[in-house]
Amino acid sequence: MLVLDMDDTLLTDDHRISEKNKSALLKAQELGVYVVLASGRPTPAMTSYAAELDLAKYDSYILAYNGAVIMRMKDESILFEQSLTKEEIHRLYDFSIEHKVHIITYINGAIISETESPYIDIEKKITGMPFAKVSHFKAAVNSSAIKCILLEDPSYLKQVEKILKAEMPDKSVATSKPYFLEVTHHGIDKAESLKRLAAKLNIRQEEIIAVGNAENDLSMVQYAGLGVWVDNVNPELRDKANAIVASNNNDGVAEVVERFILAGLT
Repeated sequence: MLVLDMDDTLLTDDHRISEKNKSALLKAQELGVYVVLASGRPTPAMTSYAAELDLAKYDSYILAYNGAVIMRMKDESILFEQSLTKEEIHRLYDFSIEHKVHIITYINGAIISETESPYIDIEKKITGMPFAKVSHFKAAVNSSAIKCILLEDPSYLKQVEKILKAEMPDKSVATSKPYFLEVTHHGIDKAESLKRLAAKLNIRQEEIIAVGNAENDLSMVQYAGLGVWVDNVNPELRDKANAIVASNNNDGVAEVVERFILAGLT
């Protein structure tokens, strides 16, 4: 199984799958390797890429929302889903007000926020999802939702991350981009969902390659039999994988396939 983070790993900076990466991934699947997309992105922001890689044809899966959702692409059925409660989201909103950071969540296929920000604009562009600016966040969020993101300048958000982890140890907190602090239900991360999926498919830990670039990828990169960073990995994480390949803009994923899969299967 080859498990791939999307933004800044599989995707180029303009959010495309390069032809070289695509060709390599199709070849790997033809040889019997499961290709799994694992992203902090919401499910609707992943499915077009899954279709481009023919994941449904090869009966593969996506891990969305940092692993809070596992979807089988063949029939778009949900294998696993874990949400934050309405009360937990409201508590996160109160925290965001106290610490002066933006907060978003996802309801009925839309990004929900009470504020606007250049960082929210980035999420809108990445996901392509509709944006609903609401007058009262708590009133708009009257049900559970899978994930929240706190957004602000990276240097300040690092300070906020420490406070949040201390105040809410019952949440999973991870950085996907320096200005995105992602919050999910306790125990949710990419590695935990990867374990669930691998068990379902009878794939051993040592048969898994995971590729990423950021803090929210660290758990799966360290869990996999072979953990790989692309060259644009966050500098503080560089020594925490088994190998480093070319950057996201230089077909690093294709290099993984060629070096660690095709060389051994062909």
